[in-house]
Amino acid sequence: MTRYAMSIDLERCLGCQACIVACKTENEVSLGYFRLRMRTTVVGTFPNLQGEFRMEQCFHCENSPCVPVCPTGATYRTAEGIVLVDSAKCTGCKACVTACPYNMRYIRPDGYTDKCTFCEHRVAEQRVPACVETCPTGARAFGDLDNPASPVRVAIAHARRSEVLKPETGARPKLFYLNSRFTNGDAEEGPAMVVSEMARVGE
Repeated sequence: MTRYAMSIDLERCLGCQACIVACKTENEVSLGYFRLRMRTTVVGTFPNLQGEFRMEQCFHCENSPCVPVCPTGATYRTAEGIVLVDSAKCTGCKACVTACPYNMRYIRPDGYTDKCTFCEHRVAEQRVPACVETCPTGARAFGDLDNPASPVRVAIAHARRSEVLKPETGARPKLFYLNSRFTNGDAEEGPAMVVSEMARVGE
């Protein structure tokens, strides 16, 4: 069975935000809103500094906390493991927004929940998500987690380190961070600059 997943090699990520722009353009995300978020972490004392960019988005968890709490069934998981929102069923009650342990959902101006969809419409056409296609350094990989030859499995296999964010939640996310120095480490407790919030500035 196909299980779609994505990986991001944080050693390759330049923080250029091309993926954020590609996502907004491809999915016509409302002005002032984002489906992706970039977190910048810098530790140390000048001139001995270490930094890392980490892109965050819906993690399309295998044990998605957002799915069972939806009172109308608007939030659901496809057979391939992509978590989606049926806008026609969504009432904007924010139950799924509250349930997400990664804070990766927001309410659109027209009243329903929005988030990353892994560009499901592109995947249905055998294309990769827009963020993967546009990444200038090839930091992102996408594919079937159950296929050893898929790009995401190959990327994970060749990484020195592979991990998911906040594994203690039990959500079993399918967005893997490769070669990270700070994910789930002590630096996570320190200050980090969030460059692009999910919702409009000031809300």
